[in-house]
Amino acid sequence: MKKKEKNRLYITIPILLTILVVVLVIYIVDKSYAASEYYGYEIVNTYPHDPNAFTQGLVYEDGFLYEGTGLEGHSSIRKVDLKTGKVLQIYHLPDEYFGEGITIFGDKLIQLTYLNHIGFVYDKNTFKLERDFSYKTEGWGLTHDDSHLIMSDGTPALSFLDPNSFKLISRVSVYNKGILQWDLNELEYINGKIFANIWQTNDIAIIDPKSGVVTSIIDLTGILKAQDIHGPIDVLNGIAYDAKKKRLFVTGKWWPKLFEIKLVPKKQIE
Repeated sequence: MKKKEKNRLYITIPILLTILVVVLVIYIVDKSYAASEYYGYEIVNTYPHDPNAFTQGLVYEDGFLYEGTGLEGHSSIRKVDLKTGKVLQIYHLPDEYFGEGITIFGDKLIQLTYLNHIGFVYDKNTFKLERDFSYKTEGWGLTHDDSHLIMSDGTPALSFLDPNSFKLISRVSVYNKGILQWDLNELEYINGKIFANIWQTNDIAIIDPKSGVVTSIIDLTGILKAQDIHGPIDVLNGIAYDAKKKRLFVTGKWWPKLFEIKLVPKKQIE
């Protein structure tokens, strides 16, 4: 009897350890995939925005906004005065291109296109086209960290590219509460996190770039009032950040206004 009981003990301990490990992994994964915070917003300042700009990319640098616009025959890159919304400098893409996300890396302004599988590199100061590059996916949003370009393509994945060769380095899948998050659009890298417009919603996802986990959601419902709409309007799209003054800007496609906002905790998720 003693020998049998001893054998049963040897069998039970590994099984219990396995169960404990599985439960622990499930607990950790489930917690990490759940968005921990929801934010609302407070409008700090409101600025004019060109209602003819179908905003696809937005960047703030050295006191100016840089904007990429879309639609065939209407795509451009622009340098814009923040306070007045006046377009100070513009380059129009050839009519066959649908402009998408932009970012500034060093002294280069880089722009994606939607279905052409081609991106463009410009001199930031002159808007002179210097080169192009290719990619296999669609082009949606674009930003960068210290060493990579970060690109969205409408799928639940973010691509990390070499900023000089534009070769794919890695891809990270994005999860929102354990579910793959599709339709990641315009991107902005802010304080180690990736902010992404979720296309056709009023939400901005805040993503951990290493794990791909959506750690927070910003709900911008109602930011553009009905009385401000006097023509065609499309979805929320466009995020820019002033790192020096810690100002966050948002706008949308064909929106007549651009907003500086402050995030306000909305509710905590257990």
